[in-house]
Amino acid sequence: MQGAIAVARGVQELVPVLRDRAQEAEDRRTISTESIKSLAATGFFRLLQPARFGGYQADPVTFFGCVRDIAAACGSTGWVASVIGVHNWQLALFPDQAQQDVWGDDPGTLMSSSYAPTGRIIAVDGGYRVSGRWSFSSGCEHASWVLLGGIVPGEGETPADFRTFLLPADDYTVEDVWHTVGLRGTGSNDIVVADAFVPAYRSLSFGDTARCVCPGQELNTAPLYRIPYGSIFPYTITTPIIGMATGAYDAHVSYMRERVRAAYAGVRAAEDPYSQVRVARAAADLDAAWLALTADMTELMTLASAGEKLPARLRLRVRRDQVRGTELAIQAVDRLFENSGGRAIYSSHPMQRYWRDAHAGRVHAINDPERALSMYGRGEFGLSVADAMM
Repeated sequence: MQGAIAVARGVQELVPVLRDRAQEAEDRRTISTESIKSLAATGFFRLLQPARFGGYQADPVTFFGCVRDIAAACGSTGWVASVIGVHNWQLALFPDQAQQDVWGDDPGTLMSSSYAPTGRIIAVDGGYRVSGRWSFSSGCEHASWVLLGGIVPGEGETPADFRTFLLPADDYTVEDVWHTVGLRGTGSNDIVVADAFVPAYRSLSFGDTARCVCPGQELNTAPLYRIPYGSIFPYTITTPIIGMATGAYDAHVSYMRERVRAAYAGVRAAEDPYSQVRVARAAADLDAAWLALTADMTELMTLASAGEKLPARLRLRVRRDQVRGTELAIQAVDRLFENSGGRAIYSSHPMQRYWRDAHAGRVHAINDPERALSMYGRGEFGLSVADAMM
């Protein structure tokens, strides 16, 4: 616990440096090696890593709190830190040999990912043949392994399984395709695989992660590793968006304290009651999003620590609150941007970057509100909600 607290303090101390590097990350279209090394030095990437590999196996709320702080300084850095940081949690669910392959010689080894099953998977003796192209692998420049989603064909048109496959850098190439309007600094390039063999132990079924019964739990017995993938990973996407909106809020309030509205006869913006209301609404949205996240994660961890089953209704609520958290953060950043005046559209103003980054994160597939909210509604009406367990 003390180690995780020290990590959070270290991240706080690093925040001003990351804020100063935000424009550089955007211009370079990737996070600097220096920033990744600085985050690693705080221990951030070890927060969700098993203790037997030098990790802190910390409460997810601590991890997400750090992500929010990082993203408030630089949206791209927060996004990369979040998705790369959660991979240490997922690898802990794999068979032990996979964990040894990655962390045996260097526990600080990092992994990127791309979960959309866009490649081709063929089951063979001892494992799988993997080939194809996967997109949006954030931070892949800084990783030496990758986690790729793939569907294992069954008989006929029915998939046999949906799995994650773990590949070393020698088995893939990275193609630079990342030219975007938002999250420009994430370096979320394509992963290309040409008929690589992946041994069976370097794959993990999404069905097992949904049931919270994975091979890695035999050795990694902490409650953290009894949380479903479908409850941890979605907040890995929403949290940096909340962080970006929080950074926008801080920048907006600081700016508006000094701003004079020329169009309104020189009235100070801070004294405008309409501006005050917009700021209050944005603050309320951000607080609501964050309070729901922390409440959900705390309840999940409390039940996991007690060895109790995680009820379907709670898991559905986690997904409901996750997509609503993204919606509230976008609502807040939109309101702040609209309240900032014409100066906010200049490329030198941080508001436009926070706005673009948050909206770029919003289009991630996990943020589909109608799909998640429909599942919650089905659960309330007593209908099947099997998809929500993934």
